Amino acid sequence: LIIDGKVMMGLLGCPNLVSPNSGEKGFLAYAVDGQGAFEISENGDIYPLKVDRCDKLEDARLCESVESGHSSHSASFQIAEKLGIKNEPYRIDSQCKYAAVAFGAASIYLRLPVKKGYQEKIWDHAGGYKIVEEAGRTLSDIHGMKLDFSQGHTLQNNEGVIATNGQFHQEVVDTVVEVIRARRATAE
Repeated sequence: LIIDGKVMMGLLGCPNLVSPNSGEKGFLAYAVDGQGAFEISENGDIYPLKVDRCDKLEDARLCESVESGHSSHSASFQIAEKLGIKNEPYRIDSQCKYAAVAFGAASIYLRLPVKKGYQEKIWDHAGGYKIVEEAGRTLSDIHGMKLDFSQGHTLQNNEGVIATNGQFHQEVVDTVVEVIRARRATAE
């Protein structure tokens, strides 16, 4: 639910994710502005969602799309290497990547541009954005700008998406900018 460009509520159906709380496969994740983020298990139990507290980049886990057409895997690899991240990426499709960050399966979610001028669709990010935000963490575009849901159907004022557990967000943004800038300069 977006009102006047502000995401007020988000809901994600995650039928193939295993609940971090009940251990069952499949759950709903939801958040309401200012009220926190929660999981509803298949049996109806409600649990709060909280991001991990990983504070060392070497221990962080990066989350990205399975399909390389949705996010640049090679750029993610370079970024993880520069940040000193040792864990294998957590690859999953759909907005469930946001749920993975919200319940601590990953510390960082990167949605990196794969082609110049592409504009992310708000419906691909609004629900997950609210859930990660309410789980207590930080989101921005790849330049560190707040995501702007007030411009119609796309995030036209933003490029890509970064969600983190908040412990090292600026360091991730700085590294993403450095890698993307270098890759673009090489491509020209």
